[in-house]
This record gives sequence, C-alpha cells and structure tokens, in this order.
Amino acid sequence: MMKDCLNEVLYTARRSQIREFSALAKATPGCIALTLGEPDFDTPAEISAEVMPAIERGETHYIENNGRADLRRAIAEFENKKNGLDYTPDEVIVTAGATQALFTSLFSILNPGDEVIAPTPAFILYEDITNMCRGKFVPLNTSDDDFQINPEKLNALITDKTKAIVLNTPNNPTGTALNQKSMQAVYDAVKGKDIFVICDDVYQYVIFSDNVPSFTDFHDLREQTILVQSFSKPYAMTGWRIGYLCADASIIDRMQLAHAVTITSTPAMFQSACIKALTVDPTPYVQKYKERKDFIVKRIQEIGLPLTEPDGAFYVFPRIDEFGLSSTDFCRRMIKEAGLAATPGACFGDDRFIRFSYAASDEDLKNAMERLEMFIGELRTE
Repeated sequence: MMKDCLNEVLYTARRSQIREFSALAKATPGCIALTLGEPDFDTPAEISAEVMPAIERGETHYIENNGRADLRRAIAEFENKKNGLDYTPDEVIVTAGATQALFTSLFSILNPGDEVIAPTPAFILYEDITNMCRGKFVPLNTSDDDFQINPEKLNALITDKTKAIVLNTPNNPTGTALNQKSMQAVYDAVKGKDIFVICDDVYQYVIFSDNVPSFTDFHDLREQTILVQSFSKPYAMTGWRIGYLCADASIIDRMQLAHAVTITSTPAMFQSACIKALTVDPTPYVQKYKERKDFIVKRIQEIGLPLTEPDGAFYVFPRIDEFGLSSTDFCRRMIKEAGLAATPGACFGDDRFIRFSYAASDEDLKNAMERLEMFIGELRTE
C-alpha cells in the first residue's frame, strides 16, 4: 500500500503528548487545562495595531527570504543593546517561530549519524527534529543534578560524532535556568572541537532573577553558536509564528538555503508588527508570571509533591513517582477523576514528573490546586 512507501523516518515520529492531553482536557467537560505553554494574555494592542496599516500600505507581496531588511536590522540592534551581541542584519534569519529556526539549524549542520546532545528533561522537538534530520539524539539527564549540567556526565557523552549541544534556559519543562558552572561545562566540552551550541533562548525574557547567563556570552565561540529566539513567549504572539535565528556569517549563507526551501519567507504584513514588538517591555507580564509561580509553588509544596522552584518560563515540574504510576497514567487519571490536565513528564524524557503550565488565570490556578490537593489526597489513601 502507498502508506507504506513514505519517508521511513515518519514511521518512528511521535505525536505531541502536549497536544494529546490538551485535547483530552478539551473533551472533558469542566476540565482545567494547564497543559499548553502559551501566554494567556492577548498580544499587546500596539503590536497588533501595526498589521492593518501594513496591509493597507500593500505589504502583502514577496519579501526577502531571510525577512525584511528593516526587521533584521531591528533584531540585530535589539540583540546588541540587550545582550551585547554583534550580529549584523545579514547574520539574522526571520523564521516561522522557534520551531522552524530549530529545524533549519539542525538540518543545516547534521549529516546522517551525527549526534545531538540535549540536557533532559527537554522539549520533545529536539529529539524529533534530530531524528527527522537522520541524526542521533543523545539525552543528558539532569534530574538528579538539580537540573544543572554535570561536567563529567557531559564529557562522557562527547564522541567523534557529536555535532551539536542544544541548550534551553530557562528550561521547558522545569523552568530552571542553567547556572554559570553549567555554561562553563559546555564551553569546556566544545572549545576547540567542531561542535555547535544551539541556544534556544525563547524564555530569556520570562525570568525571575538577575544575571542569568546565556551561552552567547562566550563571544570567542561565536562561530560555533547559533541563537534561536521567538516573539511568541515574551510578547504573547504564539499564533503569529514568528521567530529568528542568528549565526556567524561563515555558516548562515548555507543555512539560509535550508530556510528558503522550507518556507520561502515569513508573512510580509507581520514584519512591521515584529519591529514594534521589540520596543515593548514585557516586564508587567513577567511580574504576573512570577506572582503565579509563587502561588503554585507554595500550593504544590503544601500538597507535598517535591519540586525545584523555577527561575523563569511558566512551568512547574513536580515529582509524582511516589504513587507508582507512570506519568501518562497519572495524568489520564487526574483528568478523569479530578478534572485537571497536566502534561506527562515522559513527554520530556523523565517519567517521574508531570508538567503544569501556570500561564493561566488566577482563578483557574486556584481551582486547579484545589483539585490537585483532592486528587493527591485520594491517591495517598489507596
């Protein structure tokens, strides 16, 4: 049959459990869904207000493959002002969200059999994209190291096939930010080797403490560093599907070819809105996330589930292995018996945990924690 004649890599591809459990929650009347990592705020009005004037100005035609020149210039200036990075506009590609930036990055650097290391728990797409690109995903488990990178464990995974290390900080699903020791461990592991470091920094501006390092701070490894960013998280623009990547001129000339044949370019009428977004201060949203983080962490601690307090993003990742259930079974039962949906930790590489997103209303979070307390209480009496 023709369905058996597809690209062989598709037969091992998995559907997103985040979407699966979101759909289960939606199909369950009255269920509170804390599954999706999506800001519950609307896109700021001043950003959205740029779209109709752009359409009225006729900005509905083809633009440069890499994004409009003035947006790439604005991104380069933004990264220089905020993070001290010296990328030029020609070293920026505007992408269809961070997902396409990650795909373009990994597709551009991987040959069949090349290995990609990622600290886990991790966003599942790192493994999926690596597999799609015929690479080999190599997990570096950090769960027993406070979600930080142990240098000895990292070095034990480095081989002559290692092509990239993917860093996501603050992390999805844990909310943990990698500290300077973790960054130094990666620096020491890749310096002098033909290994790229892909910095998935999409939660960089949703952070609750100062002086959190980024691997891009190591300017001497510029040629080995690929920065991935998104407008989705800090500016509540998830549905816009706009992000960007920055990379050294020595490699971006080839990377833009992979980008161009994937999507040609991002939508023309959104370019001006993204320029505007770079001028918007996300601090009020971050402060609200911090208040929600403080609330949900306190309640989960009162309920008695172990967790590491997040440094940023909008997730908590408590342990549930005391109950002898897989994270998938735990989450299925919680939807059915408590009307509360979370994402199984197995989705991120560790079955001992579940992930709650606190990008939800205060009322939903309050009710969710009451339902969680009831559900855990019942489990503990079984």
